[in-house]
Amino acid sequence: SLWSLTNRDLKKWYMTPLILAMSLIQPIIWLGLFGKAMNLGAIFTNNSFSIPGLTLPKSAIDVIGNTFMLNTFGTTDYFSFLAVGMLAFIVLFTSMMSGMSIVWDRRFGFLDKLLSTPISRGSIVLAKILNSTIRSLVQAAIVLLVAILLGMSLSHLTISGVLLTFLALFLLSFGMSSLFVMLAFKSRDWQSQMMIINLLNLPLLFASNAFFPSKFMPSWLQAIANVNPISFAINIGRNLLLNVPIGTPIFNEFLYLGIFAIVITAISI
Repeated sequence: SLWSLTNRDLKKWYMTPLILAMSLIQPIIWLGLFGKAMNLGAIFTNNSFSIPGLTLPKSAIDVIGNTFMLNTFGTTDYFSFLAVGMLAFIVLFTSMMSGMSIVWDRRFGFLDKLLSTPISRGSIVLAKILNSTIRSLVQAAIVLLVAILLGMSLSHLTISGVLLTFLALFLLSFGMSSLFVMLAFKSRDWQSQMMIINLLNLPLLFASNAFFPSKFMPSWLQAIANVNPISFAINIGRNLLLNVPIGTPIFNEFLYLGIFAIVITAISI
């Protein structure tokens, strides 16, 4: 059944806590080091800020800093801005690994055994996608908790906002997992699949608004970021969790992610 196939892959993950811990190290390092060290607002809000021949009071410096951050990021807290991007970060990187089990199943003969049974071909694909999606959402929840512990802003955090954000992450993960499972069916060995992952991971991440708003990108990169599903999921998260304006109705963002997930899954199957 679909769940039996899904749980088979999940067992390899939840029965080996070290794998879960290792998968969380990278986004947590980004949060703890990059997010905390790169406090962009501090450029303007520390007491040493001055203009030659002019000394500004602390209240004026705070206003300048907050105005700069609001105009640039839509929030006065860059760490919170980055934390929402890290939720999509962990979803993307977990989804990318979804196809590796296909490669290993083919290599060890398990896929051939499955293909000789009455199990539908769609169930084989969906099991891999669901396994990756469940893992992505669990890991994203842990990253969100870590971000809150490290100081993410809670002023706009609501239960409905969190649930809708994870709905967006679910759609993103489902679509991305489908994409990489589809590519894995064309890979004959694990080296080929790893090359595909390494080719796509950073371009997909940096051609999104995970770290900086797309308005600061060159026009050609903005065009990519504006159709990148990762950007849509991040827009939803920042709007719901941080009240960052996104310029378009949030329903349109969900609609785009839904169409992306359905189309890519259908192609994969």
